[in-house]
Amino acid sequence: MLDANLQSQLKTYLERVTRPIQITAHADDGAKSQEMLELLETLVGLSSQISLDVRRDGAERTPSFALTTPGQDIHLAFAGLPMGHEFTSLVLALLQVGGHPSKATAEVIEQVQGLEGEFRFETYFSLSCQNCPDVVQALNLAAVLNPRIQHVAIDGALFPAEVEARQIMSVPTVYLNGEVFDQGRMSLEQIVAKLDTGSAKRDAAKIAAKAPYDVLVIGGGPAGAAAAIYAARKGIRTGVAAERFGGQVLDTMAIENFVSVKETEGPKLAMALEQHVREYDVDIMNLQRASALVPAGDDGLVEIKLENGASLKSRSVILSTGARWRQMNVPGEDQYRNKGVAYCPHCDGPLFKGKRVAVIGGGNSGVEAAIDLAGLVTHVTLLEFDDKLRADDVLQKKLRSLGNVTIITSALTQEVLGDGQKVNGLVYKDRVGGDAHRVELEGVFVQIGLLPNTEWLKDSVALSPRGEVVIDDRGQTSVPGVFAAGDCTTVPYKQIIIAMGAGSTAALSAFDHLIRTNVPKSSGAVAEAA
Repeated sequence: MLDANLQSQLKTYLERVTRPIQITAHADDGAKSQEMLELLETLVGLSSQISLDVRRDGAERTPSFALTTPGQDIHLAFAGLPMGHEFTSLVLALLQVGGHPSKATAEVIEQVQGLEGEFRFETYFSLSCQNCPDVVQALNLAAVLNPRIQHVAIDGALFPAEVEARQIMSVPTVYLNGEVFDQGRMSLEQIVAKLDTGSAKRDAAKIAAKAPYDVLVIGGGPAGAAAAIYAARKGIRTGVAAERFGGQVLDTMAIENFVSVKETEGPKLAMALEQHVREYDVDIMNLQRASALVPAGDDGLVEIKLENGASLKSRSVILSTGARWRQMNVPGEDQYRNKGVAYCPHCDGPLFKGKRVAVIGGGNSGVEAAIDLAGLVTHVTLLEFDDKLRADDVLQKKLRSLGNVTIITSALTQEVLGDGQKVNGLVYKDRVGGDAHRVELEGVFVQIGLLPNTEWLKDSVALSPRGEVVIDDRGQTSVPGVFAAGDCTTVPYKQIIIAMGAGSTAALSAFDHLIRTNVPKSSGAVAEAA
């Protein structure tokens, strides 16, 4: 199951283990149980610290296995085979159960350890989901740090009856004490903030007490990360306020056009971005959403108001809030989101195996999604508003070669239908003939482009008709001292590498603005750097 090279790498990792790891497996005579046992026996052979106890006792979930260590009260388990994207989750769980410290901040670790109550988490994942490992790894770590937290990560594809009973149609889906806790990508900080209801108020108080910055970056995607690095390297006081560090990159599956890197995945790149930024003296404030921008007054400071009630001030600001998936805005979309309406075919596609789905959008993203889904589902109906597909020819040829795909152009989606619990159909209007048609299906994947995250800037910064921040070739906005970069701007091409270049440009422009502006008493860093 693990080739020689991977076993060699894993053996090196396991040398970091400082205490015994006890694996208790629940198996039967099925093929998946045999695969699980093969994997676990391989692990035992790679480290003398690992022992395996196999039980054939008809456990609630089979195949499954739990990890613990003598003398520690740890409740951490995998139901299924954590390969694919989840193999890293298994490796990290082994290391952390085995005593190797995590990379979480001391503040977050203290928060987790201080949580009071009983927390029994269940996370449903799919092996093709790039969003799931963040959630699985966060809750695994929480289970290692706090004996009152239990976590089992469940491969939904291996437990279809359970998935059907709970009507799970999106991964990751997390249950807490038998009730839905949340869905979608979550970091450990986000999970803790939701459990620790007083954390937002404490964070707001800390933020309100912060001194003004020389450069404040709003957003933590590629543009924001590049801006922060370039600003910090100038020796000036730099801060980053981000809703989630990594931004839209976290939701990107394969990246094959990042120059000098042959191929990578979004979450890996996002992690590398944050690690690079943390190499510098940058004040990173995660889980912070901006709500308003107030241009500089007599004090020369731009104010950014946050949704938690706090405010940050800075001599210059770089807006890099990125974009999000565009929604159809039709009846039924909100009602059936994560109940058949999905936006990530890689994540949620396996949950629709053997079912009928629609893909909305005929651009590259839509056609790629239809191709991927065609290998899993019974039938794909692709609906495109225009009179022709807009995807690259090579993708169109591949799509048209598939026997279980129907392509409908000049189609205006009008409504998502359901039975109150999940999707069971879709209505579209033929834009040529005017007739309405119903398609019977169980899933709708929306792939119709992006919207800039700029609604909060409508009254302060000039925006294009599409809601993008208007910038010049230096990244300057309509407000002095406020710059912007990345997918939230009027830059014509929304690409990771272009966003990074734009973020660097904005930071250099901000620095140029600072050295040409009188330095207020609250900040002397620029004078020294200049």
